[in-house]
Amino acid sequence: MEGAALSLQSALGVIVIPLLAWAMSEDRAALGTGQAVRIVLLGLILQFALAVLFLHMPWTQALFETIAAGVQALQAASDAGTRLVFGYLAGAPAPFETRDENAMFILAFRVLPLILVMSALTRLLYHWGILQRVVRAAAFALQRTFATGGPLAVSAAGSIFLGLIEAPLLIRPYLREMSRGALFAAMAVAMATVAGTVLAIYASILSNVVPGAGGHLIAASVINVPGALVLARLAVPEGFAGGPATAEVALEDAPASSMDAIAQGTADGIRMVAAVAGTLVVMIALVALVNMILGGIGRLAGFDLSLELILGYACVPFAFLIGVPAAEALAAGSLIGQKVVLNEFLAYLELLKLPPEALSPRSELIMTYALCGFANLGSLGILIGGMTILAPERRAEVASLAPKALVIGFLATLLTAAIIGTTIWR
Repeated sequence: MEGAALSLQSALGVIVIPLLAWAMSEDRAALGTGQAVRIVLLGLILQFALAVLFLHMPWTQALFETIAAGVQALQAASDAGTRLVFGYLAGAPAPFETRDENAMFILAFRVLPLILVMSALTRLLYHWGILQRVVRAAAFALQRTFATGGPLAVSAAGSIFLGLIEAPLLIRPYLREMSRGALFAAMAVAMATVAGTVLAIYASILSNVVPGAGGHLIAASVINVPGALVLARLAVPEGFAGGPATAEVALEDAPASSMDAIAQGTADGIRMVAAVAGTLVVMIALVALVNMILGGIGRLAGFDLSLELILGYACVPFAFLIGVPAAEALAAGSLIGQKVVLNEFLAYLELLKLPPEALSPRSELIMTYALCGFANLGSLGILIGGMTILAPERRAEVASLAPKALVIGFLATLLTAAIIGTTIWR
């Protein structure tokens, strides 16, 4: 009975979250009640179908185990390179006796180098034409389902595999002429998904907590796309389906050979590793500083106070809407708040630190989906800066749409988590 009650709790989120997007709409009258209901129903049917396909088909377990094995293989390959370069810092035998093997785990040398491998592989798949074919197939499905224009479909499909700016970069020639609604939808989808480069990292660090984490993260990124498109259309309906019927899938400065692709991908990966490492150092330092200040205030008032506690209470309603039990809502709300205010990487790391009794396996699975997206304040700056470079003539429009794109991307991840929650009856 408890599982059924929690599924009904998640179902409430499936209803409320689209209503929140509709309440933010720039032109609710333009949609009309009937059209808005059809849009939502179409998106939810597709999302539920994908959730059942990913989670409850007989072959799902084998697929997720295969993905997990692939992630482990990528991690092992990355470890082979880092051990050669960094020695015992990256897991090679230490030249001294160690009392605690866990103390030898250094994030910068054991996890972040995986970004380099994934970045090089992405460029290589592009050079071989594999990435383009997959993106075109996904874009075709999105066009037929949501009647989007070609450029929006390509950007949305690319967001499943590429980063916050790399996906819109695929349609740079079309950004100048895209309608307001299509431009906003492309930004919202980019906020609602994560790049394949970091997805592999999250799968690696979550593998001991969430069985089949890699498969679940891929499922989350895929299911988030139709969710973000639906919510974006509710929020900014103007010209959503406009634009040319087709769009070429192309990156600037395409590699000339396989070795050139590896070199370009490695160079991009180095910049990404530096950005991720720097962001982690600064964000954790700022959180520690804020907690020192809040702790001092709390001691004066006679109670404990921290940023995690404040975010937890602020996001308890969101945790409730996606189906987390009341007893676990504060811990889940803290993770959701950290994801939005800081980033999803830190939130996933915090998930690993929680004591076993903090979240049930069901809640851990739901949170894996809820945190899987780039929608955070740091990404807001990246999106505005990147899109302004790609379409400088639309700088003011991008700046005005970006905050709402962050909110819609955030709501899309919660909608996916709520849908997952409705399908879990145990």
